Amino acid sequence: MRSTPLIAGAVIAHAGRVLLIRRATPAGALLWSCPSGKVDPGETASQAAAREAHEEAGVTVAPLVVLGSRVHPVTGWPVVYVACRLLSGTARAASPREVAEVAWVPSARLREYVPGGVYAPVRAWLGARWLTDESPRFGR
Repeated sequence: MRSTPLIAGAVIAHAGRVLLIRRATPAGALLWSCPSGKVDPGETASQAAAREAHEEAGVTVAPLVVLGSRVHPVTGWPVVYVACRLLSGTARAASPREVAEVAWVPSARLREYVPGGVYAPVRAWLGARWLTDESPRFGR
């Protein structure tokens, strides 16, 4: 049995920005992150990422691919990062008990929100999305 919960993070890029949330109660020094939360029993990381995006940020997403996993350097929790495509919804603090605010952050400002840096596989995927997200197919 796992001593710490498995966390799934929804990495959502759209129109040259990535969706981040600021938790109402930060996890240590971690203030901003992707919508994320515990993977429930019987649920895949992709399903959990989509559920958390809706519960925390009020958006509906389609999981695309697992980008990677690691033990988060700040929280110590195992995290699986799932790239997701925005389908619908307007990002908002959908669960005020958990989320203080949301922000669509342009690539040039990511370091302001995540000063410790973005996990390399996530950064690589975001870089690819920022090169192609103006395509008429993106986000639809």
